Amino acid sequence: MYRVAIEKLLKWKESAHRKPLIIEGARQVGKTWLMKEFGRVAYDETVYINFDSNSRMAELFASDLNTGRLILGIELYCGRKINPQNTLLIFDEVQEVPRALSSLKYFRENAPEYHIVCAGSLLGIALHEGTSFPVGKVDFLKLYPLSFREFLMATGKEQFAELLERQDFEMVTAFKQTYIDALKQYYFVGGMPEAVQSFAENHDFNEVREIQKKILTAYEQDFSKHAPVDIVPKIRMVWNSIPSQLAKENKKFVYGLVREGARAKDYETAIMWLCDCGLVHKVSRVNSAGIPLKAYEDLKAFKLYLVDVGLLGCMAGLHQSVLLDGNDMFVEFKGALTEQYVCQQLKTIDDLGIYYYTNERSTCEIDFVVDSGENIIPVEVKAEVNLKAKSLKAYQERFKPELAVRTSMSDFKVEESLVNLPLYEIDQIVKI
Repeated sequence: MYRVAIEKLLKWKESAHRKPLIIEGARQVGKTWLMKEFGRVAYDETVYINFDSNSRMAELFASDLNTGRLILGIELYCGRKINPQNTLLIFDEVQEVPRALSSLKYFRENAPEYHIVCAGSLLGIALHEGTSFPVGKVDFLKLYPLSFREFLMATGKEQFAELLERQDFEMVTAFKQTYIDALKQYYFVGGMPEAVQSFAENHDFNEVREIQKKILTAYEQDFSKHAPVDIVPKIRMVWNSIPSQLAKENKKFVYGLVREGARAKDYETAIMWLCDCGLVHKVSRVNSAGIPLKAYEDLKAFKLYLVDVGLLGCMAGLHQSVLLDGNDMFVEFKGALTEQYVCQQLKTIDDLGIYYYTNERSTCEIDFVVDSGENIIPVEVKAEVNLKAKSLKAYQERFKPELAVRTSMSDFKVEESLVNLPLYEIDQIVKI
């Protein structure tokens, strides 16, 4: 299946300032597949090394990190000569051998001709714990589940994906039912590659749900296997509280929903662990709208979203018929799914700061406020076609943004400084 990240990797390959590349992302978002596919399409040879339970590689990197010696050891291990001009070196689960991460500094300084990409499911945690390699010697690429546009391409709707990219709004509106139907499917299936591939091949929602359950079980096993023992129960409690946190009208994270009487200091480490794993997105509150938004960040107030909308539906036990056919009882959670979806799409846009806004009295809330570096754009999210947006109007009157976005199931429309952007086009927000 096509991943937009391949284009970024091709640019990296051709860059005159190329450094060893670290791909970050949650478990099972497709990092290994992406690296191997990149090697297949862009290089004559690929050398793949998995550091998980690999004692020979652990021994090789345990002594000095002389790059000539390391390359010789890798050549002996894989049984062939490595030509740096046409070979991609892949280091997978690299966090298992921290000195392999440290070696990237020396490859950058002493052997920059080698093309090296690395990944690991829990790499974010290894990096946060101060694994020894200097900042500035590596490039980073974040990989997320498939976006809605990638989902369209994976399910045989490449031309519909191209229409979105071309911003041909008249044509998109003419075929809006196709997009709405595909979006409902995406809400259920999500963007985890295994789930998308299964759905593309079999269109079996029950099979998709079983795959999602297996992924969630693997995440739970990671908690026990890799997190410090004393915070494992707290990680589980935070993780399991997320669907109910997002089902509230005010989606700000409330510690009391995790456990009665819970306080921030009891759960901060657990939340940080989930963020470092890439399993949750933490979206902080801002109380003003100046550039840069980060200067107005309120670290005490935030929302937590999951890595994937399909996994959120699975955790909540959402049945396909409720989502696809509609149900009056489903109104509250539909808002949660829609916000989760929008957050997930915004995350795929490079260099975009993502926050939410409330005023001091919490009488005005904007679901997302994004910082493109040049503009601050408020984004009001509507699950259906209801276009009433009192908070957005109050925000516009106070801060007078050049552009405000309301995203819903309604058609594309521009009314002075307000753009109504269909939910299925939200990834075009910066370009528009």
